[in-house]
Amino acid sequence: MSGNEIKYINEAFDDNWVVPLGPNVNGFELDLETYLNHSTEPAPQMHKHVVALSAGTAAIHLGLVQLGVGRGDEVICQSFTFSASANPILYQGATPVFVDSEPDTWNMSPELLEQAIIDRKRVTGRYPKAIIIVHLYGMPAMMDELMSIADKYGIPVLEDAAEALGSRYGGQCCGTFGHYGALSFNGNKMITTSGGGALVVPGEKEKNEVMFYATQSREPFPYYQHEKVGYNYRMSNICAGIGRGQMTILEEHIAHHRHVHALYAEAFADMEGIELFSNPSDKWDSNYWLCNIVIDKEVTGFDYEELRQALDHAGIESRPLWKPMHLQPVFSNCPAYTNGVSESLFAKGLCLPAGPWVSDNDIARIIQHIKDAYRR
Repeated sequence: MSGNEIKYINEAFDDNWVVPLGPNVNGFELDLETYLNHSTEPAPQMHKHVVALSAGTAAIHLGLVQLGVGRGDEVICQSFTFSASANPILYQGATPVFVDSEPDTWNMSPELLEQAIIDRKRVTGRYPKAIIIVHLYGMPAMMDELMSIADKYGIPVLEDAAEALGSRYGGQCCGTFGHYGALSFNGNKMITTSGGGALVVPGEKEKNEVMFYATQSREPFPYYQHEKVGYNYRMSNICAGIGRGQMTILEEHIAHHRHVHALYAEAFADMEGIELFSNPSDKWDSNYWLCNIVIDKEVTGFDYEELRQALDHAGIESRPLWKPMHLQPVFSNCPAYTNGVSESLFAKGLCLPAGPWVSDNDIARIIQHIKDAYRR
């Protein structure tokens, strides 16, 4: 917390704005729009708008609604991700088609994406309705290649930038490349509203449409009339107040995560068999939301689970990488185009502590325990 959050929360109580609309909601959306529309490089892009919502999952769901995804459609989705990227596809009665990763960014493989598009057209007679690209662990995907393929076949892109607030690709903010972009402010994200999310939309018209769906699709009558299915997805003025306070320290949080990554990079440079997940080149500028390592047991003598248990015994929480969606029982009947990359990462990778409360001394202690694992 920055300390500024309580000011906005108190204003909401003083003004009696505690519902899913109000000055904080408007202010938070404006803060996000200002941030997202700033590029560090002269990159041409249209001005994006933002709708604050109750969760990042709600943002993905309404993005699919806006793209007209419905029963019988197929939506291509990155397999190496959290289930919230794919679940909203099922909400709409559509079928996820999972695409594996490339090894540099761990995100959707452009080659497999095009293969999947061509094959789904052959199998079903039509192209998938949308493509969900994830910026995993804050690492931007290969957006030039992926957007080129999506444009080639006329398929709209929905970016899952839930983990990537503050990450940039070619100077442009993640979440602003596709037709729509989803952000998350869950308690473990770069900033939090205690729970919440936002949908990045292309214009004012789309913003109004999303707000309509997010407020139960109530028509402008003096009585309650509903002509479309709506959802209770708007962010509350209280949560948005927390978000406004958090925006004042967003850059501080990002700088901290990058600092932690740099400490890990220095430590692991001399540890054979441990590879730290890092920007492939200067075009990538990850926020390093999580710091992740891949372990080669043949070199280190221990695998990720043995290291995880050793760290846990020392009171240090770590976690395996995401289990790919094409391996999840709930999606077992969905088409998948795989190359073994995400399965290999899942079998070898570990997420290490990196949050705002992780100090340099904490990092030194974590590194020491990993060195002890080597000695054992």
